[in-house]
Amino acid sequence: MPVIPALRPLRFLAVLSLFWMGALAPALADTHPGQAELVREVAADTGKDPQALNALLDGAQMQQSILDAISRPAEGKPWKDYRPIFITDQRISDGIAFYLAHRDLVERIGRQYQVAPEYIVAIVGVETSYGRNTGKYKVLDALVTLGLYYPPRAAFFRNELKTLLELPDNHLAGPIDTLTGMPSSIRDYGVDADGDGHIDLMNSLPDILASVANYFAKHGWINGGPVAAWAQPDGAARPIAVTDSKPRWPLEQLEAWGYTPLQKLNPGQPTSLRTLDGVYGPEYWFTFQNFYVITTYNRSPLYAMAVNQLAQEIISGVHQADQAR
Repeated sequence: MPVIPALRPLRFLAVLSLFWMGALAPALADTHPGQAELVREVAADTGKDPQALNALLDGAQMQQSILDAISRPAEGKPWKDYRPIFITDQRISDGIAFYLAHRDLVERIGRQYQVAPEYIVAIVGVETSYGRNTGKYKVLDALVTLGLYYPPRAAFFRNELKTLLELPDNHLAGPIDTLTGMPSSIRDYGVDADGDGHIDLMNSLPDILASVANYFAKHGWINGGPVAAWAQPDGAARPIAVTDSKPRWPLEQLEAWGYTPLQKLNPGQPTSLRTLDGVYGPEYWFTFQNFYVITTYNRSPLYAMAVNQLAQEIISGVHQADQAR
């Protein structure tokens, strides 16, 4: 990626932190469970050579540490412990610097896709610390491990592995073993923003930023809309439990149930309510369509809130820099 050559592409859904670029490992003596069936499916769908597909998969290694990591996600932490992982002074200052260094590109992509540019930058920050954290596993190892050795999510990751093997050449920045990013997201939302004929989520900053913006736009981002806002419950506030972040009620309904916004908001705006375990006790948040969009990228509400708050810190710092000129 320009500026940060090793930048990992953005997490189109949860496990991007597991991937890195690298050469194929030496071929294994044994095939992986279900490999023969997978190869047959890919060969039938694409006409690719089964021998070449087997050679590629034989080179992938099951990584126990990947299984250990997915069994201990940061999202299992309470908000008071999760927030400091992703929102640090360093990550904020780096985000401001990144935004300013690439301002023309970031804002042009934001206008093109009607997505607030600070949120595009915040995703880069949360996912990769602006390129410094490139992970330590090859995408092929990660998908073989999770798709063929991790029963709780095997169906999802096996499908991602199959998609990776079936990606057309113009979606590949290089050999399959050097790719990063969830294959289905590369296929469905990846953008060749630099016009070189390839979707390159390793080395092309325009492709990376535009692909994130395109993902948000295709999932219903509302330009200029709120993401989350503080809610103040009164003593008789109705307890509200939600299973996802879809906006379910007009804001005025939640107000009638005892939750007061601490800023001016449209009373008819569809919203939901999220309670987080903060440092000083429960935090109550109205969440809106744009918050929900972030949770389609990573389903954790903690992740969405971290992206939201990091984005707000970044754009505040950019405005301060503008005023200081």
